[in-house]
Amino acid sequence: MTTVLRGITWNHTRGFLPKVATAQRFMETHPGVEIVWEKRSLQAFADEPIEHLAVQYDLLIIDHPWAGFAADKGILVPLEQHVTDAFLADQALHSVGRSHESYCFNGVQTAFAVDAATPVAAYRADLLAEAGVQVPQTWEELLALAKRGKVAFAGIPVDTLMNFYMLCATQGEEPFQAEGRVVSEQIGVQALEQLRELTSLCTEEMLNWNPIRVYEAMSGGDAIAYCPFAYGYSNYSRQGYAPHVLHFTDLVSLGSHGPLRSTLGGTGISVSARSKHAALAVQYAVYMTSPEVQRTVFAEAGGQPGHRSAWVNEELNRRTNGYFQATLPALDRAYLRPRYSGYLDFQDHAGDVVRDYVIKGGRPQQALEQLDRLYRQSVTEAAR
Repeated sequence: MTTVLRGITWNHTRGFLPKVATAQRFMETHPGVEIVWEKRSLQAFADEPIEHLAVQYDLLIIDHPWAGFAADKGILVPLEQHVTDAFLADQALHSVGRSHESYCFNGVQTAFAVDAATPVAAYRADLLAEAGVQVPQTWEELLALAKRGKVAFAGIPVDTLMNFYMLCATQGEEPFQAEGRVVSEQIGVQALEQLRELTSLCTEEMLNWNPIRVYEAMSGGDAIAYCPFAYGYSNYSRQGYAPHVLHFTDLVSLGSHGPLRSTLGGTGISVSARSKHAALAVQYAVYMTSPEVQRTVFAEAGGQPGHRSAWVNEELNRRTNGYFQATLPALDRAYLRPRYSGYLDFQDHAGDVVRDYVIKGGRPQQALEQLDRLYRQSVTEAAR
């Protein structure tokens, strides 16, 4: 009799093919097991509540801001209760930045970091050479290149919010440190104005782009030479994936504050508490996140591993034009978002507030007041 596990991930090479590849290999070594992965759009991946998905699927690829809600509601299997201490210790020791930690909330390990990402810089070496410029190293050099019409980045609401966090954290104030307030007026206004200035110098099209759209535009056309920050996708650094290879690197420096501290992303593999085959699902999750599989089957299928050993692997870096080594410092210093139970309700609405200000302007203090109000509401709702 065949035991079937169903999983849900997002619709991109990085999100889908590594899951299919690891599932195929796991099935070959585990007769009688069938693992079926399904996919949804990147927007649906961010939006659809996991409590709905947990009813339909055994395996869920999740964003770490879901950790608090999942732990609070008992939606996902507490993985720390089903794996060895040695496995957990290895995952923690070889975390890419705070990726492993990001899925642990109040002692509950809601997922394993199967994939790691943060906004990093990307460029077309040929287009920069044609323009007679070097890869920007400072915020001032970034603005100068943007004035020449060569720059774009992801401008949809959620990415705009993540960039706002980045500018605040870089300039010495991580958001959500004070009760009832997202960030101080001084830092908040400064970050909003910086983001507004840069956005005003870029193509209006990017206001509707997510990172994938940015990289497709850069690798498929010749208008954009540089992206200062967007969640990295190593696929575009691999020969043959797109018409033009992209090179990825660390972020620019902002004044005396040093390199930008972008907002940690990535994904984790979790197991539904409703699964009838939870033990088997956990076994597969352990297999997929093991060091050897992360460096080989997972990465070779277009994955962006969550295990550090893959990021420093010489062969994997050779295949990706040094993507992993070049961007690892950005992941190691990335800012970790809140993960309390009601945070995602805040995120869903706060991105619109920041993006509206960046596009239309107005009184920045009013935008900050709206963010604070949304924050307090989300905390209150979560406590009910």
